[in-house]
Amino acid sequence: MESERCSPAYACSFGGNLLTLEKPRIMGIVNCTPDSFYDGDPQGSEEERVERGIRLWREGADILDLGGQSTRPGARDVGPEEEWARIAPVLTGICQALPDVRISVDTYHPEVADRALSGGAGMVNDVQGLDHPAMWEVVAHHRASYVLMHMQGTPADMQDRPTYRDVVTDVYRDLGKSMLRAREAGVGDLVLDVGFGFGKTARDNFQLLAHLATFKTLGAPLLVGVSRKSMIYKTLGSTPEQALNGTTALHAWALERGAHLLRVHDVKEARETLLLHSELTRSQGANP
Repeated sequence: MESERCSPAYACSFGGNLLTLEKPRIMGIVNCTPDSFYDGDPQGSEEERVERGIRLWREGADILDLGGQSTRPGARDVGPEEEWARIAPVLTGICQALPDVRISVDTYHPEVADRALSGGAGMVNDVQGLDHPAMWEVVAHHRASYVLMHMQGTPADMQDRPTYRDVVTDVYRDLGKSMLRAREAGVGDLVLDVGFGFGKTARDNFQLLAHLATFKTLGAPLLVGVSRKSMIYKTLGSTPEQALNGTTALHAWALERGAHLLRVHDVKEARETLLLHSELTRSQGANP
């Protein structure tokens, strides 16, 4: 299969720092929660979370994604105040240590997004992006970049009984409609995420990955977040801790289908996948 290449026209602005997407990029996950399904490192303190962010950046992450609200299946909403209390010291510590860092805040609370964007973040990663006018207003005000993700239901109930007539067609339609509404609300730099694991069965997830290139026709860059998720470890009969090899395989297949951003726990391994994929792409374009 011929590799799907990223569009040189796509870019995300982080204040005055522009990240072009003519080649795939990496978003490193920095969880600031005590109850995520997988953290990547044992993290018991704010200092350890700051250290993780610094390490991921130095390993080659292009963006660090900070989240203080778990969105695993069944997660409870802790509210914006507790979420911000978890994120704020980590955001401050990373920005002080890495002046040129690009920070995304993984939140569906507009209040948290507003504070984070005022405090050094340049992107909002929103799991409730399908219908979130209040968030769109905040993002437009700050002229921030925005990840609009597809989710059926809420984190508390999204995996109870996800149902689609045709998952690729339905997710495509939903993202297209919401993308237009977000644009009309003033959101500029916009990234789309089909929402692997967010109101999807395992079969739904693999259908979306198989047809990922279809979503490129929506005219926005695509973020893929499959790192160590249940579509991998349940299929393999393993655990999140044992799912790195499966994650790498799915990352390679996502890149072949046109992914622009990989949201990952393991930056070093994802960077190696990107480098190998780049060599493969270069070889496909060379004369035999």
